[in-house]
Amino acid sequence: MELTLTTPALLFPAISLLLLAYTSRFLHLAQLTRNLYSEYHNNPDKLLLLQLKNLRKRINIIRNMQVLGSAGFLCSVICMFFLFQSWMIAAKLIFSASLGLLIISLALSVWELYISVHALNFQLYDMENLLDKTDEKE
Repeated sequence: MELTLTTPALLFPAISLLLLAYTSRFLHLAQLTRNLYSEYHNNPDKLLLLQLKNLRKRINIIRNMQVLGSAGFLCSVICMFFLFQSWMIAAKLIFSASLGLLIISLALSVWELYISVHALNFQLYDMENLLDKTDEKE
């Protein structure tokens, strides 16, 4: 495989958008955590506590996604430097590491999405149970 200076540079826009999406998810979850914490503090509820635990797990996963994505970005920059120096073997190794880090970051993103959907299903199930109880009273 021929590795040129433009190859790792092609990752820059994708990595930038990926990190932007990760940051957006993180900020949204941080705000949701603050709101649920305030709600839990005013009215302790087991469901709110479960949601807060779920959010903690998701926030930690997103932090790891951001770290791995940033490390992948850094490896791409280092790869470009090695290519500029004509250190081809080192450049290929670093570029491979960059791709590996990005793959792991994306895999974590899929895992976080799975956890998110699971939490929504749990909440919808809880809502359906409340609706069933309301229907029984009528």
